[in-house]
Amino acid sequence: MTQYKIPVMPGDGIGPEIIKEGRKVLDAAGERFGFDIEWLEYPHGADHYLKTGELISEDTLKELSQYRAIYFGAIGDERIKPGVLEKGILLTIRFYLDEYVNLRPVKLLEGVWTPLKDKTPKDIDFTVVRENTEDFYIGIGGRAKKGKSKKTLEVARNLYNIKFGLDIDSDSDEIGYQLGLISKEGTRRVIRYAFELAKDSKKHLSSVDKANVLSDIYGFWREEFTSIAAEYPDVKTDFNFVDAITMWFVKNPEWFDTVVAPNMFGDIITDLGAMIQGGLGLAPGGNINPEGTSMFEPIHGSAPKYKGQNKVNPIATIWAGSLLLSQIGEKEAADAIVKAIEQNIVNGEVKTYDMGGSNTTSDVGSDIARLLKEI
Repeated sequence: MTQYKIPVMPGDGIGPEIIKEGRKVLDAAGERFGFDIEWLEYPHGADHYLKTGELISEDTLKELSQYRAIYFGAIGDERIKPGVLEKGILLTIRFYLDEYVNLRPVKLLEGVWTPLKDKTPKDIDFTVVRENTEDFYIGIGGRAKKGKSKKTLEVARNLYNIKFGLDIDSDSDEIGYQLGLISKEGTRRVIRYAFELAKDSKKHLSSVDKANVLSDIYGFWREEFTSIAAEYPDVKTDFNFVDAITMWFVKNPEWFDTVVAPNMFGDIITDLGAMIQGGLGLAPGGNINPEGTSMFEPIHGSAPKYKGQNKVNPIATIWAGSLLLSQIGEKEAADAIVKAIEQNIVNGEVKTYDMGGSNTTSDVGSDIARLLKEI
């Protein structure tokens, strides 16, 4: 029997409850498909931070880098200033492990309601590849009051180190500024990842940018996309401004197969993607380093008001577990989990409040685990 060691971070709020059900389903998949998972639990989150003052240490990050995949619940707590846990734990993991692809399947399952009139599962089935470490999410910026000031800002990545020296001379009472950047190395690797996905799918890749306004940064993105496209003559390509693609997601989602976007725009359009596939409770995500450690999570938050109530929908987390299995090579088991999720929805007998039911989080997890063994 194949053995896997997988770190798991339940996190905050509803995180422990949904991760428990995800583990239940992945363990059931292991029983059926002949592998075993040893779960390595890490406590990092709000309680750990309040108790110890630690977000996540470099020693822990080094430990995590030994494994192929991490299962992550949710993070965020009303006792702690917004952004502290997210930046200090989640983004730190992504950057340290160089998880440069954020992978989001946007797939409407049978039996799920979509707000798009007359659209069916055959119309909503595409994948968004979001660059995950650059753009305006690199975390450098600041504020400056009237007069002259200096600021040094630095971006440290596995790929490069960049320093900005700013001389500011302002007659405004106060300004706030944020710097974004994309690199040739970072841009080319995520675009190439997307082309590889597209060539094995419907051979159609759509690029997202705002080059008509932010021409320096996103004009650069277009140039690199065009350069790499020449290596994939069988893949159809098109460019889309981010505001336009949000319209087309709503009007004609069937146009899309694989979509690649810089970090900020990818963040925006994947939330829209989640809604047209049925809501955040059905939206999984993966933070991928194809050559290293990847991390899988639902894209919703920690929903602290529902903590401990055993009522939230665990499907996004279970689906994220399917993505995890696919990443470590258990593709058959991964596909079976999605089929079991879909069968649970089609049956309509065991469902949480957000899908019109009254069952618990654990009821849904148990039902999907049961169906997985029967499919």
